[in-house]
Amino acid sequence: MDRDLKRLSPGKVWAKFEEITRIPRPSRHEDAIREYLLAEARAHGIEAFGDEAGNVIMRKPATPGMESRKGIILQAHMDMVPQKNGDKTFDFTRDAIEAYIDGDWVTADGTTLGADNGLGMAAILAVMESDDLVHGPLEALITATEETGMDGANGLKGGLLRGEILVNLDSETEGELYVGCAGGLDASMTFDYTEEPVADDMKAFRIEVKGLRGGHSGIEIVLERANANLLLFRLLRQASLSFGLRLASVDGGGLRNAIPREAVATVVVPEASAAAFVESVRAFESVVKAEYKGVDDGIAVSATETSLPASLIDASTQWRLVRAVQGCPNGVMRMSPSMKGLVQTSSNLARVVSGDGKIAVQCLLRSSVTSEKNDLGESIASVFELAGAQVTLSGGYDGWNPDMDSPILAAMRASYEELFGVEPAVTAIHAGLECGIIGTNYPGLDMISFGPTIRYPHSPDEKVSVPSVERFWKYLLATLRHAPAR
Repeated sequence: MDRDLKRLSPGKVWAKFEEITRIPRPSRHEDAIREYLLAEARAHGIEAFGDEAGNVIMRKPATPGMESRKGIILQAHMDMVPQKNGDKTFDFTRDAIEAYIDGDWVTADGTTLGADNGLGMAAILAVMESDDLVHGPLEALITATEETGMDGANGLKGGLLRGEILVNLDSETEGELYVGCAGGLDASMTFDYTEEPVADDMKAFRIEVKGLRGGHSGIEIVLERANANLLLFRLLRQASLSFGLRLASVDGGGLRNAIPREAVATVVVPEASAAAFVESVRAFESVVKAEYKGVDDGIAVSATETSLPASLIDASTQWRLVRAVQGCPNGVMRMSPSMKGLVQTSSNLARVVSGDGKIAVQCLLRSSVTSEKNDLGESIASVFELAGAQVTLSGGYDGWNPDMDSPILAAMRASYEELFGVEPAVTAIHAGLECGIIGTNYPGLDMISFGPTIRYPHSPDEKVSVPSVERFWKYLLATLRHAPAR
């Protein structure tokens, strides 16, 4: 594997990204990357400080003759999504990402790459540390814990930023300018259960659903890939009815904003039904592989005999849980009627996990229409409340509404056409960019988002296009040169 990212162009950006890949930075484990950012600023004489929310802010004065331009805030987030393949031994809190070059792409060995949003950070550092660029007044805002709750953006206080334009570097298709995004809402459901003994005539199995492609629950929800939690609970319902299956434990999915790729459960069935149960799992695998042919071809479902568990989830809770999960709204709920190909409202059934007498279920809802997002939350709450769960809807934030008369949009449209001979696409994104949240404390801020081409973020298949990074860098420099005047 060729791991020498520094030889790629633009060298300044790839060198910084290579450094970033060596620093563990999953969400809520960001001390090391935060110190790295502040140390880099100190080493290059850049004004920088951290705020109460864990964000890092940097400032750089305008180059001569550019003092009259509007101040630009370059914005990215410091954390990454920690996802790995099941057979990969890796500790995201300690290990360096094993990034390598694969033709025209950079990817990682069995884990997420962290190009989301490591390349945004790398580009910001390359700009702030360069002394040969032309730009107006510059700031950098690198936010904390974006991937698991947008904590940094939510905690950013008014009055810290001086710029008039926010350029977010966290979108993932080069050649597209994003002028709006979806809002989000967390739905958290909890079942209490009691432990029941395991009968002597039972045989235990570990059910595994794996091999799914997963991905970003905003960007790739439109691809309608399989959800490991839904497949698992579909199987559990069938086997409960056919074989008297009892559930001992479940652990499905991972992060709230990643489509679940894997789910496991420990179950028992009567010994007399064990062979038929195993055969039914094989048949189920064939059915779902056929259903998702061409979309999720790697699906694997298995039942492996294991030792008897110490106890079972009580039968009443099991049955209510299974029906609620299988009935939970998931996937694309509605496409945008005004913007072709854009998801308007969706839900991701992200997590189902049991332990210590409780079963937690988590969904992340997204919509560019606040009323639809809230209604979807109430629909999910209704399903689980009827099943006897405690439901909390929290963490809601509104989307970012497009401003088609934006001065930075006009300037960037012109710059792109001048550089590349074509107009950029102007669109919105179903992911939850931080622009909408930041705009609440900085009303009137002119905002736009763009970035290099990243495929399969939030999954171990994540990769970034090398040619797109070069175009992204050239475009960023042109954006700085052509910032609107005050």
